[in-house]
Amino acid sequence: MPANPPETVAPARTGRRHVKTRVRALIDALEHLVGGFGTALLAFAALLWLAVVALGCLAGLRRLLAPSAPRVVRSIAERERARLSRWGPAIIGPATPPPTHIRAALADPDGRREVRWLFVHGTLGLLLSVTAVVLVVYTVQDVTFPLWWRWLPADEPNTPTVVSWTVNDESGALVVALLGVALCVLFAILGPGMARLQARPGTRLLAPSGEVDLSLRVAQLSATRAAALDAHATELRRIERSLHDGTQNRLVAVTVLLGATRRALARDPSSADEMLERAQQAAEQALAELRTVVRGILPPVLADRGLAGALAGLASDCGVDCRVDVDVPGRCAASVEATTYFVAAEALTNIAKHSRARHATVTVRRQGQELSLRIEDDGVGGADEHEGSGITGIRRRVEAHDGRLALTSPPGGPTILQVELPCGL
Repeated sequence: MPANPPETVAPARTGRRHVKTRVRALIDALEHLVGGFGTALLAFAALLWLAVVALGCLAGLRRLLAPSAPRVVRSIAERERARLSRWGPAIIGPATPPPTHIRAALADPDGRREVRWLFVHGTLGLLLSVTAVVLVVYTVQDVTFPLWWRWLPADEPNTPTVVSWTVNDESGALVVALLGVALCVLFAILGPGMARLQARPGTRLLAPSGEVDLSLRVAQLSATRAAALDAHATELRRIERSLHDGTQNRLVAVTVLLGATRRALARDPSSADEMLERAQQAAEQALAELRTVVRGILPPVLADRGLAGALAGLASDCGVDCRVDVDVPGRCAASVEATTYFVAAEALTNIAKHSRARHATVTVRRQGQELSLRIEDDGVGGADEHEGSGITGIRRRVEAHDGRLALTSPPGGPTILQVELPCGL
């Protein structure tokens, strides 16, 4: 039978990628909402405690109860900062401890913002989490209802939905299942937006103020500058080592063989031809190693074929089945393309050596002033940048461009390496 034409295969792959992306977004949204449920419960409990403290102050227990309020608010706010930092950019809390006196606490701008967040997250955030959990629970119950409805009491309304009625036959059970599908579609539509709405107060009210953010930015730029210098020094050492251990030794061998050939011409001309052949082989090997070093400095394939072609070449040489999806209109800066290429090359090398994966995917997108690189494999997971996996070198190279790197590799996989690089307009 003839193979499917490319115009048929491409939309099918695009559709599968869209479905996978949508499912992943729904799972992430559910994880966000369930994680926010815990901090929302704590925030609601803290609101109740603040009400108790207010009543206690009116009853003359101000010295006893008031000092605990700022500490409780700060403790729960720090939990939310840690939760949001796991899903996005790090949110740094105030460097100073919360005030112990009620007047100082009321005058503290960070404390007032934390109390505002506490009120919003303890009410709206809790409502969003409860709604999401109820939708998911009812979806699972309703979709699986045709499998177990016969074991429910027949003399009672036994549908597991908000509106209960008695189910007596398979058609009624299927109606419940269809209702579960409708709830699933409803969560698919509302879930990601609910997760973003729940996280928005925390990202706005718990983030550091302008002055603190500026000092953090200065510290970050100092760190990335140091990382750039370290990466530059490491690259120079790598080039020097490659030239010293490889090319230089080959050239020394050529020199020795040429000297031996010159002496052989005077003593035994018949052996000179063999020595010249060995010298030529050594010179060719030195030339090949020198080309390898030059390609390591800036791969010429980037200039010849562009980023998409260069990554396609890496995928074809990878030890596992690798698919490349690049959507980058125009060209980025040469340094950004080179960094993207080297990150992908190092990551694919790690996948082929350590992951035991069968498939890998390299996805590159450009959105405005940012280039996004995502490398995913279905291997065993458990990658740790502190165990000599090469991730530390990748992170330094990325941070030297003021970029960001996030590695997710739970035991059992999948491993996802996400890199964001600023690339200008």
